Amino acid sequence: MLTPNVELQNKTILVTGAAGFIGANLVMELLRTVTPVKIVGLDNCNDYYDVSLKEYRLTEIGKLAGEHPESGWTFIKGNLADKGLIDQLFTDFHFDVVVNLAAQAGVRYSIDHPDVYIESNIIGFYNILEACRYHPVEHLVYASSSSVYGSNKKVPYSTDDRVDNPVSLYAATKKSNELLAHAYSKLYNIPSTGLRFFTVYGPAGRPDMAYFSFTNKLIKGETIQIFNYGNCKRDFTYVDDIVEGIKRVMTHAPEKQNGEDGLPLPPYRIYNIGNNSPENLLDFVQILSEELIRAEVLPADYDFEAHKRLVPMQPGDVPITFADTSSLESDLGFRPSTDLRTGLRRFAEWYRGFYGI
Repeated sequence: MLTPNVELQNKTILVTGAAGFIGANLVMELLRTVTPVKIVGLDNCNDYYDVSLKEYRLTEIGKLAGEHPESGWTFIKGNLADKGLIDQLFTDFHFDVVVNLAAQAGVRYSIDHPDVYIESNIIGFYNILEACRYHPVEHLVYASSSSVYGSNKKVPYSTDDRVDNPVSLYAATKKSNELLAHAYSKLYNIPSTGLRFFTVYGPAGRPDMAYFSFTNKLIKGETIQIFNYGNCKRDFTYVDDIVEGIKRVMTHAPEKQNGEDGLPLPPYRIYNIGNNSPENLLDFVQILSEELIRAEVLPADYDFEAHKRLVPMQPGDVPITFADTSSLESDLGFRPSTDLRTGLRRFAEWYRGFYGI
């Protein structure tokens, strides 16, 4: 077990992507559990998906911030690719810890909209690294993705595996983030930790994710497509587990030390955060359908068989994701543990309340 070396209390923390699914949940967890803390959230609130969800998350953060007057919450609507804005934020707020969760997400969207990914995921992240270079921070934590494992055949995926075969531009941008962070850690002694997230789900998540988009379609009586004829497995990871992992990582910055040549060794780490338990997509759909009926989102006699179609694999997809979380467990004493049924039950109950069903 590593010893915590970053204290979050009385610190100023930047969370980019703060209106996003993971970012908003992280901000709320920090407001609930770290007292006092000053959090600055940045998000461009783009319309990649329903903006009302982002507004809902920001409203929930605002309510929670009101319950914790001892802490501070500042939200700034802005673009990560705006270098002047990023430099100004670092100058004004003197961040102690930075958690970069802002990114253009989605594998399939990257096939037709590559420019958005280059701007947000490459230029945006470069701006963060440059700001950390000129305004040193105790720890930079950033989101990578399980998609970096690409077409790797060996499972479970280990952070020791080579990740040189991305099958989507999204995956390539995330691998680029890891390489850039390593270079900046080496050159400028910036402690950085990359987190490879595995299929994150939960209440108020992203509507382009399977569990959410399937629900939206089933409500309308539309047909859902299950790729690779149902022969896909995903390591579904509940958002609370992801957030707990991020929070623990934040307090454990890689140590700065010099090598035999007297130059800094890069203070750099990578972790997988996944459930370590891949679920077959057909089983996932079955559990989702049962929980949607239980929450009365769908009627008890809903004919699921008539509304699902098995189709070939999509470009950019992989047949399995499966996280080896052994280093997360040995270093931080944590592994995700929320089972799929529990997580989908919470989603179904939230969905019913949010959409007033």
